[in-house]
Amino acid sequence: MLEGARAFVTGGSRGIGAAIATALAEAGAEVAIGSRGGTGASISGTRSLVLDVTDIDSVAEAFREVGPIDILVNGAGQVRSAPFARHSDELWQDMLAVNLTGAFNCIRAALPSMLERGRGRVINIASTGALKGYPYVVGYVAAKHGLLGMTRALAAEYAKSGVTFNAICPGYTRTDLFETSVAEIVGSTGRTREQVEERLTANNPQGRLIEPSEIAEAVLWLASPGAQSVTGQSVALAGGEVS
Repeated sequence: MLEGARAFVTGGSRGIGAAIATALAEAGAEVAIGSRGGTGASISGTRSLVLDVTDIDSVAEAFREVGPIDILVNGAGQVRSAPFARHSDELWQDMLAVNLTGAFNCIRAALPSMLERGRGRVINIASTGALKGYPYVVGYVAAKHGLLGMTRALAAEYAKSGVTFNAICPGYTRTDLFETSVAEIVGSTGRTREQVEERLTANNPQGRLIEPSEIAEAVLWLASPGAQSVTGQSVALAGGEVS
């Protein structure tokens, strides 16, 4: 389906990013994975690059190495929680840097060659936190709202360019990071793992976690020729939690 296409997935060494990189490679794309540790080479059909999306020099070097791309998936992200009264300057800046500015840096690096060739797909991995508010994660939610806003603004600005911009907004997803969060909550509250997972999925009408493979399938669709008219959209994968 994507034979001959070149894709770059940031944050692609594990979790959602790894599922996306695997799916793109299996669909025939040439896939590069960018991560701070430069890992991910175990994913068949991919190569790994060291990339810190918050560092402009690191972004420039990675995109020079990978060359012109057809598909950019901004999957690098981070979430940390704290009550607003204890939301430090450092926490606020970190959430904006990784979840918003990092995507801006990568789009700015990838877009010129896409515009020159008159084609391209930019797919930003946002969150239901881009569509609604959650307590204790104000920095993360603000950054994800900004990511969706940037997606829509770029889609409007480049509507006739052949490059599309879309965001995928998953709810709680079964990843290593999710499992770590659950373990921390179990340790601090004394609740069982089942109780914690039930609480975290309570807002999902389907009452379940999203699987990384579901997000990967949405990326494949947005990257496909059949999605050429889809731009500026937020694709919610959340069991009906948001609309």
